[in-house]
Amino acid sequence: MAERTIGKRVTFDPATYAALDLYARDSMRTFQEIADEAFADLLKKHGRPTDLKDALRKSARASGVNDNRPGSQPPKGKRGK
Repeated sequence: MAERTIGKRVTFDPATYAALDLYARDSMRTFQEIADEAFADLLKKHGRPTDLKDALRKSARASGVNDNRPGSQPPKGKRGK
């Protein structure tokens, strides 16, 4: 199944646009490529998943199923000799 893309209109002041355009040209990348990188970095900075795989991984960690919680250790006693 092909991934659907969603478009949004974003506005910049002229100086910011000129700086982004120059950076894109200098790095030989498209504006879309640097925008994708910037938004991925923003989501990572704030601990938000960027794709389904990351979301599932975070969800599994958040449930704590495999955590060793205090008081969940087996009782201490005699062990088989």
